[in-house]
Amino acid sequence: MILIIEGMAMCFILLIVCVIGIAKDGPVGLVCFYEKDVQDRVVELGLTTTDKIKRSSIVAAIAVTLPITILIPYMVYVINGATGFKDAFFQMLVISLIANVFDRLFIDWYWVGKTKAWNIPGTEDLKPYIPKSTLIKKWIGTLLVHPVFFALIAWIIN
Repeated sequence: MILIIEGMAMCFILLIVCVIGIAKDGPVGLVCFYEKDVQDRVVELGLTTTDKIKRSSIVAAIAVTLPITILIPYMVYVINGATGFKDAFFQMLVISLIANVFDRLFIDWYWVGKTKAWNIPGTEDLKPYIPKSTLIKKWIGTLLVHPVFFALIAWIIN
């Protein structure tokens, strides 16, 4: 049960990063998550600059990466008291999968793909904002890269 709660906490953190990222300038605030053609169009339209996109990309990367690399292992080792490679890896994997499936299904598929919350006027012809090739890469990250990453952390710590 604790792993589900911790996974949901990670979902909440991801959701908050997105909400804060689009709060001021709408989806243009997180255009760094969009494909290059959308970013270029948004710059052409004068809605942002390449420098702002670079800055938001760095901030967003930190806001997403730090909880994954620090908070998940902290929850597993300090809060849950995991010992041994298998126990720690399994717990980190479960928490990560919960957050990543939330990201793939709720944020990517539903929120970005099915609502108007992430629409940027003047870029509608560039939809879907998350094309199939990007979705495949994200699922590969979810199902392969993150497990390898957490196996490495569990191996180093244990």
